[in-house]
Amino acid sequence: MSTTPSEKVRVLYTAEATATGGRKGHGRSSDGRVDVDFSSPTEMGGDGGPGTNPEQLFATGFAACFQNAMMSIARRKNVSGVEDSIVTARIGIGPIENRFGLTAELDIKLPSIKDRALAEELVSLADGRCPYTNAVRGNIDVAIKILEPPAQH
Repeated sequence: MSTTPSEKVRVLYTAEATATGGRKGHGRSSDGRVDVDFSSPTEMGGDGGPGTNPEQLFATGFAACFQNAMMSIARRKNVSGVEDSIVTARIGIGPIENRFGLTAELDIKLPSIKDRALAEELVSLADGRCPYTNAVRGNIDVAIKILEPPAQH
């Protein structure tokens, strides 16, 4: 286990958050922008209370990061039409052998991109660029689907 951040990454920004009380506790970022109570989902034997959970926070960040990677790729390729894209992330949690594991699904909608090959290229390049997909690659199964596929031209 490493005790210092990777020397391979030139860190531009570091988010800091502290959790207390685990899945039934509280989480807060150091700048106070994230300040949430946690509740454990009933599907995991929890109380299903009004708080959020780590998987919801991860899904939100993953969706935003992947969409931003796709938008960045489109800008570099001078492709318009990605601005109205929608990325939905689902993070699953469950037992695997004697521990818990995660799954991830990303559903991508690109309503203004009518060329299927272009949509697939943007999504593929975003998969290679997104820090979240790169971080989980080889550790979490990630299913990426382009929904409402554009018609072939």
